[in-house]
Amino acid sequence: MMQVAYVVILESPIPGPCQELALVLQSQDIPSETLVTEGRYQLLVPEDDLRDAQEELVAYQKENVNWKSRHEAPKLIPLNPWPGLFTYVVLMVVFGWVAGAGFFGSDWFSLGKVDAGLVMDGQWWRTFTALTLHADVGHLLGNLGFGILFGYFAGQFFGSGVGWLGILLSGAIGNWFNSYLQLASHTSVGASTAIFGALGLVAAYSWRRKFFPQDRWVSRLGPIVGGVALLAFTGTGTERTDVGAHLTGFVSGLLIGLVFALFPAALAKHRLSQCVAGSAAVGILVFSWAIALR
Repeated sequence: MMQVAYVVILESPIPGPCQELALVLQSQDIPSETLVTEGRYQLLVPEDDLRDAQEELVAYQKENVNWKSRHEAPKLIPLNPWPGLFTYVVLMVVFGWVAGAGFFGSDWFSLGKVDAGLVMDGQWWRTFTALTLHADVGHLLGNLGFGILFGYFAGQFFGSGVGWLGILLSGAIGNWFNSYLQLASHTSVGASTAIFGALGLVAAYSWRRKFFPQDRWVSRLGPIVGGVALLAFTGTGTERTDVGAHLTGFVSGLLIGLVFALFPAALAKHRLSQCVAGSAAVGILVFSWAIALR
């Protein structure tokens, strides 16, 4: 009986490539074997079938040269979050100090808090100024902690300038929507609306950019589900907690995150984009307070 001679057609340090191409050959009724030699995987075919096997594998590779595995998530290259976090802490402390001391002889809380009736009457700047006010030191420290946590991740996704502009806008939009939903007598202060906006930003962006793709659609919604879970876990508390503002901030962050996902990811890597966005965020706050204190 004549022995069949086998030749190596592929060698790899991992089994995956050999197993994949063995299935391709099997689909074309071309026999093959996979061996392990000195820690390396080899795909072998009969010498008489070598030409047919090579043609099939070349055709397969040409068909799949631009194909990207659905399991392969795009790589996230973290951006620098620290300038934004530093600016956030400084602004929160400074505004807390000047508001508590009543600088310029003004009642900063009366002039800057969210007052649903006044916001609906056109005093939009309150949706921004209220984000810098806190009821007491404990309230401030809590928002500093969560702000640093969620802001860190947002800064890695979007950069310090773009990320914190998105956080600020989500907080202001969330305050506006909450004012629309509440009674005219409703009032609130605190950065938590924007902080949960940061959570929404990260959840929506990571979902839209498919950083965690899975086969099942339920699994693909993992970032959104995780964001909702964190909102439920950290966004509810005592009777002083404005759950409505946390929810509207989160939803606003989701929407802005989806908008951010429409732009090329490379845009956030430009230093000019970050500087312009960061300056715009600080400028909006200063302008809003200038109107409030006029």
